[in-house]
Amino acid sequence: MHDDLMRTTIQERLLRWYAHAHRPLPWRDTRDPYAILVSEVMLQQTQAERVIPKYLAFLEQFPTLPELATASPADVLRAWSGLGYNRRALNLQRTALAAVERHGGSLPSSVDKLLELPGIGPYTAGAIACFAFGQDVAFIDTNIRRVLHRVLVGPDLPARTVSDREMAALATQMVPVGSGYAWNQALMELGATICRARVAECLHCPLRDVCKSAGQITVLATQVGTRRGAPAQRFEETARYARGRIIATLSTHEGDGLSVAELAAHIRGSDSEVEREWVEAQLPRLLTEGLIQQVAASADAPERFRLPISLDVLPA
Repeated sequence: MHDDLMRTTIQERLLRWYAHAHRPLPWRDTRDPYAILVSEVMLQQTQAERVIPKYLAFLEQFPTLPELATASPADVLRAWSGLGYNRRALNLQRTALAAVERHGGSLPSSVDKLLELPGIGPYTAGAIACFAFGQDVAFIDTNIRRVLHRVLVGPDLPARTVSDREMAALATQMVPVGSGYAWNQALMELGATICRARVAECLHCPLRDVCKSAGQITVLATQVGTRRGAPAQRFEETARYARGRIIATLSTHEGDGLSVAELAAHIRGSDSEVEREWVEAQLPRLLTEGLIQQVAASADAPERFRLPISLDVLPA
């Protein structure tokens, strides 16, 4: 099939499928740039079903960029609690603060201007320009890359990796004029629901007879997964889990914060040396990322830790 005809066929089929098959997600009911920004940051590495209640509650608590910019970082982290990757919350607040200082409390519409704001990379800039301002721009996230690679290149095996620049060029070529919003949403929807990372439901895919990977993904999933024989680490044993528990515990304690022993007792049910060491091992990274602040020790109290009270004292 000729390239132009193939491109048109893919566009028409995917857009037609999206029109009747897409999920009713709340961020698809708004064109508010701020709301789109919040949704895109929350959706990074987090499934939509988990994001929905947090997204709605976050916007209720911080309904505008200026209100987020002037909030206490501790309150922002509390509102974020449960989503994980807590540094995203502070980066989002830094974006809001910069937008207030440079653009009067609004987000700019151009990709170039959006990229000048802290916390916004190429994907988020493209998503805001497209979903909030209706621009026919291409951008790449995990789902979009996977779908385009499988459809246009072939199975996404390491030996067939396409560079970011090549993938961006492919994505740009595929955006249909006047339908950038629906097109990018459709790519993301297909990647989230049918053309998934480990298993693709090719029989239900609207592109199954024009896709270069059709019918091959279920087999490939067993080849590119976890190395055989390597036991998977339980999430509760990871450092990310430990850091998340510390943040969650501090979010319920205001005032002067908690000591290492108190954190161990709250989280682990014991302030033994082993449990204190478990807490202490996580503190350097949390401090470096600005997710907690250290309260200096006094003559009658050990050093304590709390959620940050100001972005001014946090590392960028």
